[in-house]
Amino acid sequence: MAMLDRSLSVSPFCSSAAGHAGPGPGVHRERVSAEDLRPYQRPRPISPSPSGEMGEHCCSTQLIDGDGVFNVAGIESFMKTAKLAECGLSYAMVSIMGPQSSGKSTLLNHLFHTNFREMDALRGRSQTTKGIWLARCANIEPSTLVMDLEGTDGRERGEDDTAFEKQSALFALAISDIVLINMWCHDIGREQAANKPLLKTVFQVMMRLFSPRKTTLLFVIRDKTKTPLENLEPVLREDIQKIWDSVPKPHAHKETPLSEFFNVEVVALSSYEEKEELFKEQVASLRQRFFHSIAPGGLAGDRRGVVPASGFSFSAQQIWKVIKENKDLDLPAHKVMVATVRCEEIANEKLVYLRADVEWLQLEEVVQLDIVPGFGKKLTAILDKYLSGYDMEAIYFDEVVRTAKRQELESKLLEMVHPAYQSMLGHLRSKTLDDFKEAFDKALERGEGFAVAARACIQSFMLKFEKGCEDAAIEQAKWDPSKVRDKLRRDIDAHVASVCAARLSELSAQYEGQLNKALAEPVEALLDAATDDTWPAIRKLLQRETKSAISGFSSSLSAYDIDQAITDQMLAKLEEYARNVVESKAKEEAGRVLIRMKDRFATLFSRDSDSMPRVWTGKEDIRAITKTARSASLKLLSVMAAIRLDDVTDNVENTLSLALVDTAKSSTANRSIQSSDPLASSSWEEVQPTKTLITPVQCKSLWRQFKAETEYTVTQAIAAQEANKRNNNWLPPPWAILAILVLGFNEFMTLLRNPLYLAVIFVAFLVGKAIWVQLDISGEFRNGALPGLLSLSTKFLPTVMNILKRLADEGQRPAAPETRRNPELDSKSFRNGVYHNSTSDASSNISSSESGAEYSSPLTQ
Repeated sequence: MAMLDRSLSVSPFCSSAAGHAGPGPGVHRERVSAEDLRPYQRPRPISPSPSGEMGEHCCSTQLIDGDGVFNVAGIESFMKTAKLAECGLSYAMVSIMGPQSSGKSTLLNHLFHTNFREMDALRGRSQTTKGIWLARCANIEPSTLVMDLEGTDGRERGEDDTAFEKQSALFALAISDIVLINMWCHDIGREQAANKPLLKTVFQVMMRLFSPRKTTLLFVIRDKTKTPLENLEPVLREDIQKIWDSVPKPHAHKETPLSEFFNVEVVALSSYEEKEELFKEQVASLRQRFFHSIAPGGLAGDRRGVVPASGFSFSAQQIWKVIKENKDLDLPAHKVMVATVRCEEIANEKLVYLRADVEWLQLEEVVQLDIVPGFGKKLTAILDKYLSGYDMEAIYFDEVVRTAKRQELESKLLEMVHPAYQSMLGHLRSKTLDDFKEAFDKALERGEGFAVAARACIQSFMLKFEKGCEDAAIEQAKWDPSKVRDKLRRDIDAHVASVCAARLSELSAQYEGQLNKALAEPVEALLDAATDDTWPAIRKLLQRETKSAISGFSSSLSAYDIDQAITDQMLAKLEEYARNVVESKAKEEAGRVLIRMKDRFATLFSRDSDSMPRVWTGKEDIRAITKTARSASLKLLSVMAAIRLDDVTDNVENTLSLALVDTAKSSTANRSIQSSDPLASSSWEEVQPTKTLITPVQCKSLWRQFKAETEYTVTQAIAAQEANKRNNNWLPPPWAILAILVLGFNEFMTLLRNPLYLAVIFVAFLVGKAIWVQLDISGEFRNGALPGLLSLSTKFLPTVMNILKRLADEGQRPAAPETRRNPELDSKSFRNGVYHNSTSDASSNISSSESGAEYSSPLTQ
């Protein structure tokens, strides 16, 4: 428990940033190892900054420990605490490297208000920072991350153990936008100081491991002397340029200046121990340069290849993994191992040079788009250049290793260029296929026979493809283009087959369309006529059109050079199609047979021989007309009942006539004998089931429905005939007239003796006539006696009252013989005075809606 308390008291993750992130010089601090701190290495916020300002908190974590193990859990927790994933591309990465105990952590804590552990000067100079530590700066925009690297040239690791120093420096350069190089002022101008060996190694290896990125190198000169910075900076820049010039570079970057990859800045700071206040002022001034550092004109304003903040953790892990696995930083001593590494390095360099070779890149780019003439010769020359170069550089190494690595190099080179070779063959195949299609189509358009044109084009273009393959061949490889050649032949054959199938399909569709046009409408017209010659006419039409179509189709098929069996099959299919057209049309018409029957019945029943509408005057024989119309409809049913494309007679019409028309007679004659129903079956005698359109049972059902739906028409005709007879015979029978004369003789003589009675009777007649006309009594009784009486009972009294009122008004009005009244207005006012409901309006004969004629009452006259 005491150990835990002591660890927490000195942990850099929970110390305050007020004044210092840790104790300053002269303050006793107990040293704690990385192993003691490892359980507590998690991001933790700290308190206010040294300037006393409150704002953002700093959090930190150990990114890589002293053994080179990447702290995956720590970086993930750090990213969540710092909310780094929300920054997108708006963040900056700063790192610092330099000799051990050179005040790197102290500079970072004052410059960025971080909480890195600082050295206790009273206890002597020793290693303080072990591994690589990461912290988030407080109160700087954009969000800035700082890495504190383990110092170089430390006695703890020894003289020979410099691998981690190189790896950490390379790691910092790989992921940082700004790298602070902490160095003493008195080291400037020295060959083995100012991190020169380390920087040289880092430059050389970085060019091979990573894509170059723009990094700002900020050299911080500590404990500046009286020598002006203007005199120190040129010396330092000259040393850096010499290091850059001495680093081997890929061919593509042979002449690339240092400024293409690095921005070099130099600043100088006074001694922290001797001039602390001046040091703090200079650090505060330097801190301002890190605000908006990634904006144009900032310290890292022209950086490149930035990884989004959400991918920083994964990117850092992968970069460290690559650095850890790089064997160049740990050279083997054995001769064979040296030869292996060096030959592999030379081979890899040749691969890198080939990838950057302008001629190869241009060739690769062009071959992705189209055929390259002389492709094989060009690619052979490029490969030979790099294989010869390998032989010259590796000639003094072990022969076995050299030969094996050359074979590997040749294999990798061929593997690299093989996709381009495949692209070349692919373009060659596509071009040959497209040219074949175009030439083949043109040959067909010129009218050449299909088979002749196909054979000629295939032979010509396969030969053209063979010549193209020879031009694309590479001397270093014996690649066989037979697979591409076979695929081309399959594609050509497939295209010929598809064109043949398409043309045969178009040809079949053309003749089928001709047959459909020649058969469908004529068959429909013949079936609609429904006579004894309907099916013989259809058979004759089918034979004539089928023979004509097959003759033309057979002639067209001769140009395709197809098997006779296939030809016979296609001709039979066309003949079968013609029969199917007729049968389909017959089935279609059979589905509308009831409508056809009713239409035929209505035509024959409602119109005379001159196609004029019948007027039922009472002289027509409705029974005979009905029988004729039904017989014609039955004829239509019998024609539609079966398909008769074969010249075979059947008994369908007689069966229907016997069962449906003569049913009444046969039932009367054989009332006591129960005979079998000839329509109680699902098939016709002498008719195949496949040729049956309407079964006997269906015929019986259709006939019953037909009679039910046409019965109303016949009933209406009979009713109209009887009504016409009644309307034309208003006189009573002769015996009634005689009885009136005999029985009414005395009354007649009384009228003659007293003319007053005659006047009263005349007036009563006029009033009765007016009431008769106004009430439309004859019209009311057309719907029956009871409805007529009920209707008249409701209208009688209002009608009489209106007539009397009208008469009274006419008597009181003064005479105006010179003024002629408008009879239409009189009629309208009269109607308005009489009709008070819609029922009497509809039944009145005063005015006609069609002619506009008016009727004037005798009383009014």
